[in-house]
Amino acid sequence: MKKLEYFINQIHPSEFFDKKKYDIVSLIKKHFTKIKIIPKGDRLILEGDESLIVQLTIRLDTLLLFIINQNNIINEKSIHSILSGNGSKILESIHSRLILYGVGKKKIKAHTINQIKIVQAFENNDMVFAIGPAGTGKTYTGIAIAVKALKDKIVKKIILTRPAVEAGESLGFLPGDLKDKLDPYMQPLYDALKEMIAIEKLEDHIKRGVIEIAPLAYMRGRTLDNAFVILDEGQNTTHNQMKMFLTRMGNNAKFMINGDPGQIDLPKKMISGLNEAKNILKNVDGIKIVNLDETDVIRHEVVKKIINAYKTIENDN
Repeated sequence: MKKLEYFINQIHPSEFFDKKKYDIVSLIKKHFTKIKIIPKGDRLILEGDESLIVQLTIRLDTLLLFIINQNNIINEKSIHSILSGNGSKILESIHSRLILYGVGKKKIKAHTINQIKIVQAFENNDMVFAIGPAGTGKTYTGIAIAVKALKDKIVKKIILTRPAVEAGESLGFLPGDLKDKLDPYMQPLYDALKEMIAIEKLEDHIKRGVIEIAPLAYMRGRTLDNAFVILDEGQNTTHNQMKMFLTRMGNNAKFMINGDPGQIDLPKKMISGLNEAKNILKNVDGIKIVNLDETDVIRHEVVKKIINAYKTIENDN
C-alpha cells in the first residue's frame, strides 16, 4: 500500500477541479476503482497499490498536458480516452518531438509523452532510468538521443551493453567468437542503429570503437569518460552488477538504464538490480526516473492489450 500526493502545478487547480465543465475527480475514480482518491487544495491524495498509482500519475501527466494545450476542445470523451490509456495518440500530433534525422533523412522522433520525458530528462540530468514494458520505445529513444549526442560532439563514443542472462553472463559455453555470441542478444540495438547511421559509417564506428556493443561483464574495472552509455534489459542485473555498472560513470558521461520489471529472467530468490536501484536512487540529484506504460506502446495494438491483460493478473496477485 502506497500513499502519494499528486500536485496540480501546471495549471490553476480551479481549472482542473471545475465541476461546471466536467467532474474530473469522479471520472478518475471510475477508471481507478482500486485507488482511494481525495482532492485537497492543489493536489490529489492517492492511496493504493504502487503499480496502479504509477499508472495513474502517468495518465494524469498526460491529462494535464492535454488540458494546457487543448483547453478549448477538452470534454468527457477525451478525458475518458486519456484515463483509459489512449492519450498518446491524441497528443502525438501536438507533442511529437524530433530528435535527429536518420538514414534517408528519416525523422527520428519521441512520439509519446513519456518518450518526450526521456528526452527532456537528459537535458537536465546525466543519468536517466527508463522503466516500462516491452514496446514502449525505451531503447530506441535512448539510442536516438545517444546518436544525436555523438553527432553533436557532446560525447566521443557510444557504449551499448546488457546482461546476457539467457546465455550466462560469461557467455563461455556458446560457440563462436565474442561478436557471434553477442549478436543474437544485441540485435535490437543494431536494428535501431541501422535506422540512424548509414551502414558503412556504422561499421566504421564499430571497427574504430566509436560505437561499442559489449556484455555487461566487460564494463568491470573501467572508467567511462566522454561516453553515452546505455544499459538495456536492466531488470536482469543483480545487485552487484548494477552497482558495478553505475559506478563506471566518468567525466562528461551520460548513463541510461532501461528495463522492464515485468520481464525478469533472474532466479526467483534473486533481487533485480533495477528494482533495487530505482528505490534507493529516486531522490538523488542528477538522476531522473521516467516510468512508461502501455500508453507508450508503439508496436501492434494487440501488444497494448496483452500488457493490460497481464497487468490485471499481476495486480490481483
